[in-house]
Amino acid sequence: MKEFSFNNYLTSNVNADEAQLKELFKHCSRKSFQKGEHISLNSAKQEYIYFVEKGLLRQYSIDEKGKEHVLQFAPEGWFLNNREMLHLNKPVEYKVEALEDTTVFNLSVELLEKLEDEIDGFSTFNKKLMTNHIRHLQYRINLLLSATAEDRYMSFINMYPNILLRVPQWMVATYLGITPESLSRVRKELASKNFNPNS
Repeated sequence: MKEFSFNNYLTSNVNADEAQLKELFKHCSRKSFQKGEHISLNSAKQEYIYFVEKGLLRQYSIDEKGKEHVLQFAPEGWFLNNREMLHLNKPVEYKVEALEDTTVFNLSVELLEKLEDEIDGFSTFNKKLMTNHIRHLQYRINLLLSATAEDRYMSFINMYPNILLRVPQWMVATYLGITPESLSRVRKELASKNFNPNS
């Protein structure tokens, strides 16, 4: 488990001078959550975007039958937020849970909008995040509509190479849109081919 510095991340990825970055960091705060703790409740207004420095989060929804559906995992170095709330001003309909003891940096939505107006480099950075989010979303929709269970699992391994041993298999299955039994069959078939996802 590698820890990521939010300071180093922004310094490397945002085209802004030292004074601008210092101003940004003044408005950010580091928070810690214990394993099992929920960061935002269902239908509550989420006011922050989160950068995971250490630990692991999951974003999920619960359908009318009480079944959970994992939308995203966020390990170290990942951002997690609700784009609907940020850009369409809609209430958040998802839950966020710490799957491990987790440390995040949070940035308020209000400050995010202010920074986009004041720092060209931050506006470019945020647009890049949005583009990557849309690309990932389209790719995942295509997988769920047309890919086999094995292809979905292989895609998951490529996207999240360091969390297989950190996440319960039933959560992986809900992320993939398959049953835990189907995931077990896929893993057995791959094991019979001497494939080791943790190697």
